[in-house]
Amino acid sequence: MKKNIVLFTICFGLFSFLACGNTAGFQTNQTGEETTMNQKYFYVTAGGQTFQADFAGNSSAEAFKALLAKGNLTITMSDYGNFEKVGNLGTTLPRNDTRITTSPGDIILYQGSSITIYYDTNTWIFTRLGKINGVTREELLSALGKDSVQVIFSLERP
Repeated sequence: MKKNIVLFTICFGLFSFLACGNTAGFQTNQTGEETTMNQKYFYVTAGGQTFQADFAGNSSAEAFKALLAKGNLTITMSDYGNFEKVGNLGTTLPRNDTRITTSPGDIILYQGSSITIYYDTNTWIFTRLGKINGVTREELLSALGKDSVQVIFSLERP
């Protein structure tokens, strides 16, 4: 009898735990789907095109993820040097600067408060926030254009 009571208590506790919606490590997106706080990617939308980018493994990328968890970030980005689009984040993130040679698809934090999307190469001391893998210079330029562009960074696919 004692075993049955213990078993019942364990099962009831587990059922209650699951039924009450344990959301530890999860958040609900705008469409009601649960997404993990440990999400490994984010989305970059410009010129009607959306790219998936992987977060870098540093505290800057984690701070960027926390910023995106508050809502989409729309940034006006301008061309600089014929190799990147750059825009002001409107806040400062922690820096993890290292000497990097960029390639198309790199998303970089510059001086803690600017975000850049590289469509070509450049070597400098930056902090990597993420990377759009498998994208070409031409694909990025098709979305980013030659002039200023509105870019949306988000945790959810638009």
